[in-house]
Amino acid sequence: MGVGGMYTLDYNNNKKKMKKKPFQTVELKVRMDCDGCELKVKKALSSLSGVKSVEINRKLQKVTVTGHVEASKVLKKAKATGKRAEMWPYVPYNLVAQPYAAPAYDKRAPPGFVRNVDASSSSSSIGALVTRYEDPYVTFFSDDNPNACSLM
Repeated sequence: MGVGGMYTLDYNNNKKKMKKKPFQTVELKVRMDCDGCELKVKKALSSLSGVKSVEINRKLQKVTVTGHVEASKVLKKAKATGKRAEMWPYVPYNLVAQPYAAPAYDKRAPPGFVRNVDASSSSSSIGALVTRYEDPYVTFFSDDNPNACSLM
């Protein structure tokens, strides 16, 4: 019981508990042509709560935002600047099994990158990808191998 009788004030019940968002890195592809575009995007994304840093690579058209943020909110804020923005769709070409197959190859990709294609999720659209495993000993002694005689 409280001091004044049967009613007590509990100040802790009125506070809202906010969950802290996880620290993450969000990569976007944003179309930027000049220093003004770059500054506009950087200023807009820096104003989001929880953002620790904003890095822009204008040559690759890539924006990297790190902090306690949600990817959807970062993308929405980037689109609010009037620029064409999307999540970073590319991965380094050495991480893809067949980087120059039709679904993965993209002419607009920066050098050294190809489009991120997940073979397990969209196997119907990757009909052009054929994985062929050959026994290496078969090719050693074939007539098509010009060095077959030098192995013996």
